[in-house]
Amino acid sequence: MRVSRFFMPLLRETPAEAQIVSHRFMLRAGLVRQASAGIYSWLPLGHRVLRRIEQIVREEQDRAGAIEVLMPTLQSAELWRESGRYEAYGKEMLRIKDRHERDLLYGPTNEELITDIFRSSVRSYKDLPRNLYHIQWKFRDEIRPRFGVMRGREFLMKDAYSFDIDADGARKSYNRMFVAYLRTFARLGLKAVPMKADTGPIGGDLSHEFIVLAETGESQVYCHRDLVDMPVPENIDFQGDLTPYISQRTSLYAATEEKHDADAFAAIPEDKRLAARGIEVGHIFYFGTKYSKPMNAKVAGPKGEDVLVEMGSYGIGVSRLVGAIIEASHDENGIIWPESVAPFRVGLISLKADDPKTREVCDDLYAKLAASGVDVLYDDTEERAGAKFSTFDLIGLPWQVIVGPRGLAAGQVEIKNRRTGERQTLSPEAALNLLTRGNG
Repeated sequence: MRVSRFFMPLLRETPAEAQIVSHRFMLRAGLVRQASAGIYSWLPLGHRVLRRIEQIVREEQDRAGAIEVLMPTLQSAELWRESGRYEAYGKEMLRIKDRHERDLLYGPTNEELITDIFRSSVRSYKDLPRNLYHIQWKFRDEIRPRFGVMRGREFLMKDAYSFDIDADGARKSYNRMFVAYLRTFARLGLKAVPMKADTGPIGGDLSHEFIVLAETGESQVYCHRDLVDMPVPENIDFQGDLTPYISQRTSLYAATEEKHDADAFAAIPEDKRLAARGIEVGHIFYFGTKYSKPMNAKVAGPKGEDVLVEMGSYGIGVSRLVGAIIEASHDENGIIWPESVAPFRVGLISLKADDPKTREVCDDLYAKLAASGVDVLYDDTEERAGAKFSTFDLIGLPWQVIVGPRGLAAGQVEIKNRRTGERQTLSPEAALNLLTRGNG
């Protein structure tokens, strides 16, 4: 993509309402624009990041055996009355009447709707286990939306729902999602720590939040320091016994403020205690028959008897992750995207767009990088060099290729790694080889 043809409305000044780093950089870099309180339009750069995160989440859900569906944003209030949550949920739920005076709601979550789909479709224990998920926009009418997409009212979420014949099977489904989440966040470039958590309005008796440590986190968290850098399992057999991976993490202390045990934390060696602020990026729940019982979601068991299914739910805030990644990966100049989610992998900067030789080399690099499957944002404008450098540091692409007449006179271009700041001068061919390694 050429900058001269792209839509990237940057802000030179930080808006007064932006209180945290991610909100400031998302507005300044043209990722989002506020439509109303807690509701944002996603502009091209932000939308590309959002879709990359969504795809990684989808791939790991699929790998763990979950099956994708798509449920509507509007739901019938009758289903929520059936579960008992319609009145109990509170003012965070946006309630609507259609032209026929039927009660609807803009879904903040989907336990009721997925349970209705399941009970009308599955009859036998032989069809279990099942895990159904979707990635859909949600709405919760926060009383004080703030911090940009970190605490907005409308948000994109992956929510999965598992159905099992008994508690043992449900725990295996829970463990599959636990490990899938570890893999997901690692691929996103995040160190996420699973912590015992309160179940809140979802309910149930087993719950973990996945927390990314950050100074601007909304909650206080406590954990054993070894959890932060614990390696993530690879080559997982999701149909095998995942208990060792779970035990490795749950055997060490980690809890959100609501579940914090001061005595247990004090028992950790002092040099291993970590008290910090954290950002919730995922939450998983096992809640048994909390929804299947009032909604009569049953299957025929092995002996023909009716059995209430055991359920769990598993959420990841996809749009929230954009902000969380920025909070965890930035410097004073701007965002530093992990390669897996960057809107473009390479920023190609022409220092003199009207110089024929510079234009020729830039055009050639642009074409060859694109042909090799590398996403490139090519600044072919006549903007000042300093302004271009500031822009590309702000938007945080992993690599910058800087091409100008002085370097070309020596047969070289400059490569900058955004994360490390390391610079090297290479021939255009060597630069191309470096940036296409592993592509094509």
